Amino acid sequence: MTHLNLLCGNKPTNSAVLLFCVNPQRFFNSAEVKCIHCHNTEYRRPFASLQTYGGDIFLQVDQGRDFVLSKINRPVGTRDTGIAAPAIYELPPEALGEAIVNAVAHRDYHSNAAVELRLFSDRLEIWNPGHLPSNLTIDSLRSDHPSVPNNPLLAESLYLARYIEKAGSGTQTMINLCKEAGLPEPVFEQRHGSFVVTLWRHWLTDQLLAEYNLNSRQLQAIDYLKSNERIANADYQKLSGVNRKTAARDLDGLVERGIIDRIGEKRGIHYVLRHRK
Repeated sequence: MTHLNLLCGNKPTNSAVLLFCVNPQRFFNSAEVKCIHCHNTEYRRPFASLQTYGGDIFLQVDQGRDFVLSKINRPVGTRDTGIAAPAIYELPPEALGEAIVNAVAHRDYHSNAAVELRLFSDRLEIWNPGHLPSNLTIDSLRSDHPSVPNNPLLAESLYLARYIEKAGSGTQTMINLCKEAGLPEPVFEQRHGSFVVTLWRHWLTDQLLAEYNLNSRQLQAIDYLKSNERIANADYQKLSGVNRKTAARDLDGLVERGIIDRIGEKRGIHYVLRHRK
């Protein structure tokens, strides 16, 4: 504790309480992570799930991350190239973890608000009570910028535990990870006294899909592909209740719009969502 500068005389500092106390909420009742899973794209009751995690801030970060990973899609592929079937989360776990630990590390602990993770059908919002340091702007987060922790003692311990890099590269890391996953760039903004990070669950956002003028069957197929690796003509027929010819026409329309790709030949033809970068 002395080595980490977490003692003031013989008493633990506020940072020491947050980092190592079994129940820091006795002293900081809003020092918690609230996780809300919404049914659709709006923040409305009833919620699909609501959990509040307390304990030390390491536990808060881990449990918040696990909550989101347990709710998002994780398509499992085939064993074509090995004995283990590949599985990829629809949100990059590293970007998710970076956003959550940043919120917990840099939040305003004088605020009565908790860190909130709001999971919608198309996005995840991470609400961090507080504001950016005065020498940083939203635009500067997308380029090289200094590390300016709001809570230096918390940041130091999280750095030593390898939860953060303490190099001012967290937001750029999130951007690059989302791009590599074919997702839109994260959105950073100040909203209602909180710094909010939005991670999109797929590049096919509702706004973009509206521009394609798709029918309800095609939209249903896209939803299916967001949680399944592939779809074949027979799958589409079963899903939408149409005949083979109509299914082929609908799927060809999605291919022409660049939303899905056709894989294979003849009876082996199937379709996958296009991975965009």
